Amino acid sequence: MYLLMRNSSTTTPAGTVEQWQRRVESVLADPALLQLVFQPIVDLQRGVVAGYETLARFSEPDGRPSRLSPDRWFAAAEAQGRGARLEALVVRRSLDLLGQLPPNCFLTVNVSPHLLTDSELTDVLLAVPELAPLVLELTEHQDVADLRTLLDLREKLRSRGALLAVDDAGAGYSGLRQIASIKPQMVKLDRTLVTGVDGDEVKLALTEVLGEFAGRIDAWLLAEGIEAWGELEALLRLRVPLGQGWLLGRPGPAWPRLDPVVAAGLRFRSARAHLVDHVASLVEQVPVEGGPYGGVVPPGQAGLRVDAVGRPVSLLLPRRRDDDQPGHRVAPVSLRVPTLAGVREVARRVAARPDSCRFDPVVCVDDVGIAVGVVRVERLLLRLAADA
Repeated sequence: MYLLMRNSSTTTPAGTVEQWQRRVESVLADPALLQLVFQPIVDLQRGVVAGYETLARFSEPDGRPSRLSPDRWFAAAEAQGRGARLEALVVRRSLDLLGQLPPNCFLTVNVSPHLLTDSELTDVLLAVPELAPLVLELTEHQDVADLRTLLDLREKLRSRGALLAVDDAGAGYSGLRQIASIKPQMVKLDRTLVTGVDGDEVKLALTEVLGEFAGRIDAWLLAEGIEAWGELEALLRLRVPLGQGWLLGRPGPAWPRLDPVVAAGLRFRSARAHLVDHVASLVEQVPVEGGPYGGVVPPGQAGLRVDAVGRPVSLLLPRRRDDDQPGHRVAPVSLRVPTLAGVREVARRVAARPDSCRFDPVVCVDDVGIAVGVVRVERLLLRLAADA
């Protein structure tokens, strides 16, 4: 969060404190300087939009769109003692839109937990007898001075149909403690865990644990910041129910739809991920060199070299730490299997390979021999251990 310096003569990269005071005053005086955009939240298992997150966009006092992040605007209002009033403006505008939501969708709006009990916010919310399908997303994890008051307000909000979400799960102990205290209906997985989750066993394990924890408290897990199909496939394998990110849809005017191509790809991958007894559920896409579209395998990443039509020729593996030669280590494809091969069958074949290649990735192909991706041996072993 951006913090303003208290000395009014100090110039920050975004201007002086007096300039920030004028900015905040202008928005509070003219709400037209605040625009709302909405990012789709997608049901990953069904490939449909389940809800939208409300995001604020500000204009300068002269009406020009601000180049400064919304976080800076809210931080400036907080420094001036107007944080609750500015957040209440966003909440009030969001409440006006509830009746326009597409069917079977919810709407999330960000609020600071330490401001939620301020009368500026509380009065706006409790003046509405029916708040469903609103989800109040608690966006900070600093200690709340009066937790009892917050929990009492939680019950009043729930009685009107509102739900609570906690942001950035997995970002630190304080966030997890807040989840345990508030018992939200939605838990948002921190984007640092989502980025690169498909290639990081630690992130996969943490995501799995948080998913189980969310299930125990009867909450949905929502992964934000999904930007790559590999990340999405890893989340599908872990049965994460909800997701959002630029891969699924960028923020826009009410109400952005899911691109049909993205929806089709999502449903296909979801169906494949449910084939838990087959290696299809463990396949990871890797960079490919050669083939009909060319391509280069980046240094440090595992990849495949394929022929002109896409059949696997060799593995391109990162060099071992003690190998000072540039480029990749070229290894033969010692084991290729169809995507519908059974996990146990493939594990037996892996164990029968020579020592020199036993832990090389297994190459998966479709029914005409075109490379689909690879299965890492460690993922194969983890699946067997989970089923034991």
